[in-house]
Amino acid sequence: MNLDGTEDLAALLLRAGGKPAAIIALAREMEARGDRAMALELSARALDLAPEDGEVRTMAAEVMSAGVPRWHFDIVHDNPRNDAYEAALRRAIFPGCKILEIGTGTSLLAMMAARAGAGEVITCESEQAVALAARDIIARNGYSDRVRVVQKHSTKLDVDADLGGPADILVSEIVANDLLGEGTLAVLEDAVHRLVKPGGKIIPAHGRVRVALADDDEWESARIGQVAGFDLSTFNRLASPYREIYIGASRLTLRSEAADLFSFDFASGGPFPEAHAQTTLLANGQRVTGIAQWIALDMDGQGVYENRPEPGAHSSWWMVFHPFEKPLQTQPGEKVAVGGHHDRSSLRIWKN
Repeated sequence: MNLDGTEDLAALLLRAGGKPAAIIALAREMEARGDRAMALELSARALDLAPEDGEVRTMAAEVMSAGVPRWHFDIVHDNPRNDAYEAALRRAIFPGCKILEIGTGTSLLAMMAARAGAGEVITCESEQAVALAARDIIARNGYSDRVRVVQKHSTKLDVDADLGGPADILVSEIVANDLLGEGTLAVLEDAVHRLVKPGGKIIPAHGRVRVALADDDEWESARIGQVAGFDLSTFNRLASPYREIYIGASRLTLRSEAADLFSFDFASGGPFPEAHAQTTLLANGQRVTGIAQWIALDMDGQGVYENRPEPGAHSSWWMVFHPFEKPLQTQPGEKVAVGGHHDRSSLRIWKN
């Protein structure tokens, strides 16, 4: 028993009698108490004792997966994204360089950096379950001598104690499908000025929010009109102002060339103030039911990753579609004004 009245790991394991199901039950109890570290430790112990027990695996997964976003599993299958990052790392890395990665995830980018020849890679991760899994993956792949996981949010890193001095290169993949949703701007404002050497490389160096006019074949499915003889259209005001659509979906057709609505020089470290923007899109004709928004990452002045929506395309980031209240029948060359606003952490887009 600890001084604060909580049981230590040995006492909890003794109480469970070495039985995997009982250990998992204790893990769930610790999770309910808010002791996530102990819950994860107990879950791992139960799995070690009964790796083939389906019930134990399921219960352990319930504990260990809590707070771990699904996109961790999707993003590693985005080969164009992976290739763009690895190519940029290979161009930036020099013998003996120190790399800081923000957002460890599966540790894929950190191991890519080590494989490319980095002298030292420090990667930070705030979610404990993810950090623990990443350490195991790094060891399994033989990179523990050069890749170190620090379980902290980047803004909590001590440049000397955690990094041993500022990094030569900063790599991050902390953008959402609107470029902003994971606190990207605030994190980079801190990291570029505090954790990286002056003139250090930032990957990606630049990010852009891109927009185009588009027609969604399923526009009507998210609207309500006459149903069973009743007018239910007022309910449409409760609909979300945007939808997420898979980037390769055939239901969506672009009706204009793309334009950058917002652009961020990540390498500068900001500041990136809240802002409004406006652009004019030229329709190529036919029906337009909304505005498609996606992102582009300029890695280093050479490589670019862009998840432009088109049939058959693949990306771990889905396109965001901002539907109009009513379809717009356009003529070729017709001008449509598009407005936008970001508050540093979220994005809003509309037709003026």
